[in-house]
Amino acid sequence: MSAAPDHTPVMTRPPLALRLEPWIPVLLLPLLAFAGWLAIPNASSWLTLTLSGLAMGMMIFVIASGMTLIFGLMDIINFGHGAFISFGAFAGVSVLIWLSSLTGAPSLVLNLLALLAAVLAAMAFTGALGWGFERVIIRPVYGSHLKQILVTMGGLIVAEQLIQVIWGPREIHIARPEMLKGAVTFMGATLEKYRLVAVATGLVVFLAMRAVLRGTRIGLIVRAGVENREMVQAMGYRINRVFIAVFIAGSALAGLGGVMWALYQEMITAHMGNEIMVLVFIVVIIGGLGSVEGAFIGALMVGLLQNYVAFLEPKAALISNIGLMVAILMWRPQGMSPVIRV
Repeated sequence: MSAAPDHTPVMTRPPLALRLEPWIPVLLLPLLAFAGWLAIPNASSWLTLTLSGLAMGMMIFVIASGMTLIFGLMDIINFGHGAFISFGAFAGVSVLIWLSSLTGAPSLVLNLLALLAAVLAAMAFTGALGWGFERVIIRPVYGSHLKQILVTMGGLIVAEQLIQVIWGPREIHIARPEMLKGAVTFMGATLEKYRLVAVATGLVVFLAMRAVLRGTRIGLIVRAGVENREMVQAMGYRINRVFIAVFIAGSALAGLGGVMWALYQEMITAHMGNEIMVLVFIVVIIGGLGSVEGAFIGALMVGLLQNYVAFLEPKAALISNIGLMVAILMWRPQGMSPVIRV
């Protein structure tokens, strides 16, 4: 047999660091949890804080997932997203109050049915508001970020005033459904029932969004539109209709998140959406433009970090998340898992 010529290419495996790079954002979650375990001396306290952080992160993800799609696909900086959170919370709570006979019943099935009705009502209401918001406020300012910031901030202010006109200026305290009150004990840790439901809900939303975006034609069009809008239009797809559908879906997800956040805080105010938008923007930025997976990882990191730091040093909780954003952007300026690469 003749020896292989010198110019024959040799197949080599990429370096380990290069192979691990796509998994680094995922590995940050267990590393953060491990750091929390080292910093918190009591194991039961660590487990309680971890579940609380995951629940908080899941709720932030539900809100941020719609915004990251809108931001990534439509290139819209929508500060009015907070209005849909508030409207969703008030609409959902109104339904829960109307169904008080179900929420107060000692039956998990009836409680969940009431909660489902509240969520569906909130999503339908905020989805319809999103359709009108896109047509009246967003559409005239496509392509101009400065105008988008101004008009959506104005829309948020008007929305807060409308909430005060409809539901009143005072904060409303609410009670969770009867069977979602209290907590269960696991390995010495106190785990609130509602937070377990919040974790499950957030996980279902994430898996459903991932399945739609990766396994359906509409998901393929959305992802292609994020990468190259002009090419999708050239192939004959009406990308403008896709934009409207994405905006409605993002607004509906904000409504769902508003209901979840309202029951998490057990209190709603007209400006609650504006307050949580700081965390939502942090999640969208560190996750990566248009990336649902990045928003999911980022939201869980924000939730865990805020709960750990709030336990160890309460005054540094919000600053810690800003520090996390700065650190991520210094490491990866486009976010952990961006869809658009420039």
